[in-house]
Amino acid sequence: QVQLVESGGGLVQAGGSLRLSCAASGRAFSGYAMGWFRQAPGKEREFVATISWSKGFIAYSNSVKGRFTISRDNAKNTVYLQMNSLKPEDTAVYYCAAHSVPGTTPREYDYWGQGTQVTVSS
Repeated sequence: QVQLVESGGGLVQAGGSLRLSCAASGRAFSGYAMGWFRQAPGKEREFVATISWSKGFIAYSNSVKGRFTISRDNAKNTVYLQMNSLKPEDTAVYYCAAHSVPGTTPREYDYWGQGTQVTVSS
C-alpha cells in the first residue's frame, strides 16, 4: 500500500511560480513511477507529467512543456512539480499518483493523493 500527500498549492498571479510536493509513505513506494494530473471544475482529469523511478524517463503534456518540471528525491520518498510562468488556465486541483511504470492516463495509476488546489489569477 502507498499513501500519497500533496502540498504546496495556493493562489498566485499569472506569470508566477509554485512548487508542489508529493510525499509518499509505505514500503511499496520503492520502484514506483509517479505522475501529476490536474482537474479543473467541470473537466476531466488530465495528464500533466510523469517520471520513472530511475528518473530516466520523463514526459509532459504539451500544455505545460517548457514551463513545468517534474523531479523526485527517492531518498525522501518525495516527488515535486515546479510550475513556472503560470497561466489562469493552469487553475485546477493537482493530484499525484503512483504506478509501476510511467503513464499518461489516470486509469493506469493505482494510488492517488487527495489533491492540492492551485489558483492562478489574471
